[in-house]
Amino acid sequence: MKRIGNLYGKIIDKENIRRAHHNARKGKSHYKEVKKVNANEDKYINEIHDMLKNKTFRNAEYKVFQRQTSGKLRTIHKLPYYPDRIIQHAILQVLEPIWKKVLIRETYQSIKGRGVHDAKYRVERIIRAERPKYCLKIDIKKFYPSVDNEIMRSIIRRKIKCPETLWLLYEIIDSTQGLPIGNYISQYFGNLYLAYFDHWVKEHHAKHYFRYADDIVIFHNDKNHLHKVLKAIQVYLNDNLNLRLKENYQVFPVASRGVDFLGYVFHHDYTLVRKSIKESFIRKALKYQKKETEGLKKSLASYYGWLVHCNSYNLRKKYLRHDLFSSSKKQERAA
Repeated sequence: MKRIGNLYGKIIDKENIRRAHHNARKGKSHYKEVKKVNANEDKYINEIHDMLKNKTFRNAEYKVFQRQTSGKLRTIHKLPYYPDRIIQHAILQVLEPIWKKVLIRETYQSIKGRGVHDAKYRVERIIRAERPKYCLKIDIKKFYPSVDNEIMRSIIRRKIKCPETLWLLYEIIDSTQGLPIGNYISQYFGNLYLAYFDHWVKEHHAKHYFRYADDIVIFHNDKNHLHKVLKAIQVYLNDNLNLRLKENYQVFPVASRGVDFLGYVFHHDYTLVRKSIKESFIRKALKYQKKETEGLKKSLASYYGWLVHCNSYNLRKKYLRHDLFSSSKKQERAA
């Protein structure tokens, strides 16, 4: 495998740092730190360039707090906008095209041109066209905190040989044990950590394999084959990546249950939204019927973005006023 060097100059290039600031500040223009950098952009761009050029940059200390997301209590690590988040954007702007080539097509989180809906359509296409009988559904136990720093560094070295770039990446990797949830670069590191595992599964065990972060589904017509794949995966993750599967892994028939993945439930002939998302949508819609606030409308617009991608016409008709998202419906018809 070809290893790539001479990358650091591109990362610390002032125009790359400027573009990183412009990308990092999207949706955050109201932040005090962003306003501070905006007010004297050249000064802060030059400072970041100098600290990277002279290798005086040190990853800042994290602000650590707990947050409930998707029914789970997660430990979040937050870094300052300047210089840390800007630098992480500067890194990915240069390295993402290199790392993307390592990833299989069937991994989707935080990759440009992919995402939940791209994954949804590709899973749906296999389920409807191939009509697989069985599904193996697994996810990794405490994936991000369990990432082994030394293994992460070794995976990075498989594609990157530029010493200065490795120094910068190691500074971020070794700032805490595992991958801190909240770091901009962590999701891409997570994809890389499982990249060669993905290839191993696809090339040796399963043609129909899909991964979003650490959630994985595999389809096959032979239930016994999927049980063998499960055992092989458990050994590989333990021996090569120091990871464990959650105990809730399942091998089950697609026809009788459907496949709960990506917030949808996939059946051979139709796709529904996950029950918890449906129930949450109904609660918000009923609140909106009583009091039409802009905040509730924005929340419903988010749910609408999920519902229009599955078989939910009757659900939308029952709980949403027909003209509430008329512009979105026009876009939906045009698509």
